[in-house]
Amino acid sequence: MRFLSKSPLAPVILSVALLCSGCTENPSGPAVPELPVLTLKRSDATVERSYATVLEGRVNVEIRPRVDGTLEKIFVDEGAFVKAGQPLFALDDRSYRQVFNAAAAARDAARIDVDRLVPLVENKVVSEVQLAAARARLRAAEASAEAARVDLGYTVLKAPVSGYVGTIPYRIGSLVSKNQAERLTTLSDVSRIHAYFSMSESDFLRFRNTYPGKSIEEKLRSVPPVELRLSDGSGFSETGRLETVSGMFDSETGAIRLRASFPNPRGMLRSGNTGRVVLPSRYHDVILVPQAATVELQDKILLAFIDGEGRLKRRPIEVAARSGTDYVVTSGLQEGERIVTAGFGRLPDGTPVKPVGPAPADGKENQ
Repeated sequence: MRFLSKSPLAPVILSVALLCSGCTENPSGPAVPELPVLTLKRSDATVERSYATVLEGRVNVEIRPRVDGTLEKIFVDEGAFVKAGQPLFALDDRSYRQVFNAAAAARDAARIDVDRLVPLVENKVVSEVQLAAARARLRAAEASAEAARVDLGYTVLKAPVSGYVGTIPYRIGSLVSKNQAERLTTLSDVSRIHAYFSMSESDFLRFRNTYPGKSIEEKLRSVPPVELRLSDGSGFSETGRLETVSGMFDSETGAIRLRASFPNPRGMLRSGNTGRVVLPSRYHDVILVPQAATVELQDKILLAFIDGEGRLKRRPIEVAARSGTDYVVTSGLQEGERIVTAGFGRLPDGTPVKPVGPAPADGKENQ
């Protein structure tokens, strides 16, 4: 050890030893690098594209008072499930009941007056003009009584649909009005959940060209079941269907709105939940290459392959989509070609390469 530390040749010998490690011995020239190589084959691939979404119940109904009054009873609690026709709120109905009773009495009196005049007209005791006027008063009285009955019925607010009760900002004793801006609550039918999301124009054109059909309706029917991923990354247990596409693009965002629908039998999802709608696309007879075997240079994706003379060459490729950790390549490669999957980042084109079996690459050596 003491002798080597004093020898001026020791650093040179050590450097040469390190430089030659990992290279194939080549007596007639410089060492040839050994690089992992993958032979390309055609296959099928499934590509998933996801889009941010906000969920809404199948029906969301705002419950608002139709008459003015004081909130007397609240029959339900926030978050409760109610059935259609079930009472939700009751207003103090005393003034409306008095108006109805008075209108009903006036209606009954007008009816009695008509009944009294009918035989008198038949016996020509009074003129038909008096009977016509009495009948007109009866119709007006009936209309007033019906309007009073409707207003009285509005003092009890019932659920128009089955669903879950939202926030209730009012309490017993609160004064409410038919002209107020704030709703009493919202009733949400979440037996099915609608997921609304937007798709860019380029994505929509790709979608339109991916699925068979002569119309948008036919293409929607050919889309396989879609998935829903919730905000925490977990998948929803039920798959859904893509149902509608908006009739026009948004002029400001350049996007078009779509709607997917999911069954929600256990009520696990509620209006206002967020997540991502996942649309699958199937590619047939395509070439897949590992993303880690590529490098990006400006707006191009480059890949290294070995030519017929065993030399390294780089070539740009056209990518249609990502499938897991692979790229779906639409042009730039042929079946049977051999690509280098790692270690070519610092080697110039034309470098002789000794291919070895395929090996997983993390992409770091290609940069």
